[in-house]
Amino acid sequence: MFGKKKSHLPQKQIDSLIGSSTTINGDLDFEGGLRVDGRVRGHIHGSDAGTSTLVVGESGRVDGEIRASHIVVHGQVDGPVVATEYLELLATAQVRGDVTYKTLEMHVGAVVDGRLLHIEQERAEVVEIKRLGTT
Repeated sequence: MFGKKKSHLPQKQIDSLIGSSTTINGDLDFEGGLRVDGRVRGHIHGSDAGTSTLVVGESGRVDGEIRASHIVVHGQVDGPVVATEYLELLATAQVRGDVTYKTLEMHVGAVVDGRLLHIEQERAEVVEIKRLGTT
């Protein structure tokens, strides 16, 4: 109960950083880890090939859709958010758009002006195979 908080992020390494004095106009595709402390006017999409971690810092702002397997939001997002695995909205987070998630952690003070849409867990089905010549 009072132990160390377990991290849900698949990686703790940030491969790319958009600094607080940087503004990017256009879409971004990334692999690995990306932290946004500046402003991005465009969509940010993590790689479909593996896990991708996106952190929107407290001074960060994204005007567009963000999509990654793991997302942490401290700052502001104006657009839909899609986290295929895990989404954490910290107390300073402000999201204006629909939020789609598999696992959600939302801190007191976080604001979502949109719908919360849960990704259903995939259901495993048992397939029975009959061999020829057997009953």
